[in-house]
Amino acid sequence: MTHPSYPTSLGTSDAASIHLLGQDLAGDLMGKVGFGELSFWMVAGRRPTSGEVRVLEAVLVALADHGFTPTAIAARLTYLSAPDSLQGALAAGLLGGGSRFLGVTEDAGRFLADALAELDGPQPTDDAGWDTLALDLVRRTREAGRYLPGLGHPVHKVEDPRTPRLFAIADEEGLLGPHLRLYAAVGRVHEQVLDRRLPLNGAGVCGAALADLGLPIEMLRGFALLARAAGLLGQLAEERRRPVAREIYDDVEQHATFVAPDGE
Repeated sequence: MTHPSYPTSLGTSDAASIHLLGQDLAGDLMGKVGFGELSFWMVAGRRPTSGEVRVLEAVLVALADHGFTPTAIAARLTYLSAPDSLQGALAAGLLGGGSRFLGVTEDAGRFLADALAELDGPQPTDDAGWDTLALDLVRRTREAGRYLPGLGHPVHKVEDPRTPRLFAIADEEGLLGPHLRLYAAVGRVHEQVLDRRLPLNGAGVCGAALADLGLPIEMLRGFALLARAAGLLGQLAEERRRPVAREIYDDVEQHATFVAPDGE
């Protein structure tokens, strides 16, 4: 009987060795390749340059933790309920990575990539050209009744401190590509259409930066979740040292107020 073949370019092993990406895991990778670099390599199928690794690591650090966000609270409360299931608490936090938190990274990257794919002609060569393109994009998005991913932040009302830093790092590494340039232009011109100024948020700039690295748009949320997994692990470690989940639960429980269902 002929057994089916299951091709993979990732990990394989036998009794004496483990290979990953065509490399000997123990001899070629362990102690020599960082986790961020390995993550890029596994997703993109190519080894990143040192500049690409620096940008990716900056993204991972930027998205690791942002305080008591819903993802962190969900993880802590789940850990309170099931302290025997660390994996359940981590999963609870990661499952909250959607269109309002964390998922914006992919949403912004996709929004920018779609706009660039629709471009009729060469890409702009200066800020004025990018501003013209961005202004048309913002107007069309507004007219369609859709929101602009990557604009605004519930805490950072004027400027998200992660945004200019990531732009600077990408520029230093020669990786300030079309997604970041278009995103910057959206930041400059959106007020003309929206009649208010909103900051470019960290999740959005991370999506633009990852897209400029050539990573698959469909995988960008995965990198946000990869980063947040580290943050949630830190949140749970702190919950063990200085627990607050019980206080959060008690506060909600004690202040719950009954209201009659609609129609009664």
